Amino acid sequence: MRDPYQVLGLTKSASAEEIKQAYRRLAKQFHPDLNPGRPDIEQRFKDVSGAYNLLSDAEKRGRFDRGEIDANGNERPMHRAYAGGGARGAGGDYGGFDAEDIFSDLFGAGRRRGAAGAAGGGFKSRGTDIAYSVTVPFTEAALGTKRRINLSTGKSIDVAIPPGTEDQQKLRLKGQGMSGIGGGPAGDAIIEVHVEAHPFFVRKDQDIHLELPISLPEAVLGATIKVPTLDGQVAVKVPRGSNTGGTLRLKGKGIADPKGGPSGDQYVKLKVFLPDPPDAELSTFLERWSKDRSYDVRKKFGIG
Repeated sequence: MRDPYQVLGLTKSASAEEIKQAYRRLAKQFHPDLNPGRPDIEQRFKDVSGAYNLLSDAEKRGRFDRGEIDANGNERPMHRAYAGGGARGAGGDYGGFDAEDIFSDLFGAGRRRGAAGAAGGGFKSRGTDIAYSVTVPFTEAALGTKRRINLSTGKSIDVAIPPGTEDQQKLRLKGQGMSGIGGGPAGDAIIEVHVEAHPFFVRKDQDIHLELPISLPEAVLGATIKVPTLDGQVAVKVPRGSNTGGTLRLKGKGIADPKGGPSGDQYVKLKVFLPDPPDAELSTFLERWSKDRSYDVRKKFGIG
């Protein structure tokens, strides 16, 4: 893989937030689901995910910047100097050893000739994690669902999105990342879940909030109306004399608690709407009604 900073269009001075923003922008641009049948785009997506996986991890980023690991997160061969024999001269003399005698390759070729003091044997390293993203509708994230993910290994798996999943929440799939080196364990797949906004539900912690339009007769006289919830419509009684801003609580109709506790609630905020277009008979009635009735709502709230 190319230099991860170049892949994300950044410099080494980029902040963690700049790295995150660059990844989101590029991951959306090159996501395979948005570019079907484009192997070149799929490879770009893998490069972007790999670059973000490395640079978003402070420890891995530091090791890469110091040259300890490469752009794929693999250990670089360590250079080992040997004692004795005198200092290195301008002609490249290492006290009787040439370069191959002095530096051993940790990636498995065994000992170099003359390097009796170098450590031999195999080298094990854990595989790198691979970042993926998936987008799910608001209701499915709240209730739980499944999504099929195509891994960079070519394998497809069904990922369970737990009930109550929040926007940008990350799920870890053990052992589904890059293969390890020298028999080391595989890395993980990190799935970032993006939750789509809902047209009228708003989530606040484990609760659901909804602004519900009601008619003038429903507000004045009261009514039983249908209210949407995460798992379908329910009948709700609007009290007589209800006003805009009045709130009804539907216990247990919010988001499931991922820790197994009780679900949140749904709060229904009423919003009274007059007829559109205006009703002439209603206007005439209110003109008569208001002549001998005081109705100063602003004074009630200390305004004006």
